[in-house]
Amino acid sequence: MGKEYQEKMDIQGYEITVISKGGDDDYISLTDIAKKKDGEYPSYAIQNWLRSKNTLQFLGVWEHLNNIDFNSIEFDRIMEDAGTNGFIMTPKRWIEKTNALGIRTKAGRYAATFAHKDIAFEFASWISPEFKLYIIKDYQRLKEDENNRLSLNWNLRRVLSKTNYKIHTDAIQENLISSELPKGQHGIVYANEADVLNVALFGMTAKEWRIANPDKAKSENIRDSATIEQLIVLTNLESYNAQLIKEGLSQYDRLLKLREFARSQMKSLIDNPSLKTLT
Repeated sequence: MGKEYQEKMDIQGYEITVISKGGDDDYISLTDIAKKKDGEYPSYAIQNWLRSKNTLQFLGVWEHLNNIDFNSIEFDRIMEDAGTNGFIMTPKRWIEKTNALGIRTKAGRYAATFAHKDIAFEFASWISPEFKLYIIKDYQRLKEDENNRLSLNWNLRRVLSKTNYKIHTDAIQENLISSELPKGQHGIVYANEADVLNVALFGMTAKEWRIANPDKAKSENIRDSATIEQLIVLTNLESYNAQLIKEGLSQYDRLLKLREFARSQMKSLIDNPSLKTLT
């Protein structure tokens, strides 16, 4: 899924950050969870957890299952030293030595350690089994809320994509398709006009988008990847183009007007706070 965003869980008075892309591979802040054990120095709790041979075995299994670039040779060396008195392990060292994906570190003023939810739950269990159950329960609520938003987004896209579609196709049928044109070529006219809107809004035709996005093109089209703002403008473009067709403007002249119309509407919508609640 695409862009990462942060959400917060409130677990027994502790604020715990979740980084999500809208799928199942969420990352949860170990630093926030560790504050349950040591509010002043949470990083020490994480390091103590990483010193355990059982912890490292769990992390190793997770990486073997999910990370094809995991450095198994270096992992074996770490396991040989684990459990000895002088053994020290930090999140940064674990990542650098093994090329791990399950744990991430964030540097800077708000430095923190994040882990894939599978690993975060394991860490929470080490902190407190009861605390882990509360985290899982609130995390499930968070995902239910997320799924509800995604469902609303999907339904909204369906409605928007159909709103002015018939107005547009009726205008094409009444004004651009002559009675002499063979029925087999009607679809070409509709496709050409659809691409007029695509170029006006996206700056490319459907074919050009497929060439530029070969992986997405296997399951999506240019309009599937549109933002909510773009879909709103697209429905307005359909209505506007229908009117321009009825006025008899050439396709080139219509494209110029449609492009300017799209730019103006996108500028108005792009920072609209009301729309941000739908995405």
